[in-house]
Formats: sequence, C-alpha cells, structure tokens
Amino acid sequence: MSDLELAEELRAAIGDFVRRARAHDEMPPGQAAVLGHLDRSGPLSIADLARLEQVKHQSMARTVGLLTDRDLVTAGRHEADRRQVVLSLTPAGGAALASVRHARAAGMARAIHDLDDAEREIVRRIPAVLRKLQP
Repeated sequence: MSDLELAEELRAAIGDFVRRARAHDEMPPGQAAVLGHLDRSGPLSIADLARLEQVKHQSMARTVGLLTDRDLVTAGRHEADRRQVVLSLTPAGGAALASVRHARAAGMARAIHDLDDAEREIVRRIPAVLRKLQP
C-alpha cells in the first residue's frame, strides 16, 4: 500500500470515527468547536472564531448568538483595544463543554473495553502518532 493509499484509508477511518463519536452529542459540532476554542485560547473575537473554523463572519455570529442566548459565552471588551468585542467562555459554557467531552470519552472507553490487549496497546499509541501527522 502506498503512502497516499494509507493516507486515504486513515482519512476515511478518522472521519468515520469522528462521526460515530459525535452521533449522540447533545450540542451541534460548530457550537462545541467554538466553546473548545475559547477554552483553549481564552477570549476571541467573532472574526477570530470565524477564521479558526473557516466559516463566514455571519455564520459565526449566528453560532455565537445561540451560545450567548444559552449563557454559554459572554461578550466583553478586549483588554488592549477597548473598541474590540471579544467572547469568553462562561462557567455554564465550561460545564457544557466538559459534558460533551466526557460523553465522547465515555463512549470511546466503552469501545476500548471490548478490545484485546494487543489492540489496546495499539490504541494507547495512536494519540502520539496522530500528533506527529501535521498535514
């Protein structure tokens, strides 16, 4: 199998895996992604979030509006440039994100439980290998 064929197999398997992991999410992926960015990066503007998610500003503004309505994010002023509005994760947003992450991890843990020892060893090594793959 060539590197390109292996890459295609990996791409398809990861895509299938992500879809299965998200199948029972109680939050749309776009909203969870925004909460994740704010959790990892701290306050960001709508433009920053749109750029990170590769969507139009208007689409991100809609997503942020839904999250704001649910009190998962809050708008405030940028520390250095008071004219700029930035969004921050609220405690409720942090809890919602933790819940989504926990549900996904719990589903994976149930699946890992059914693997044999050799398969578990392979799975244990996957995160480090995936972190090395920078397309």
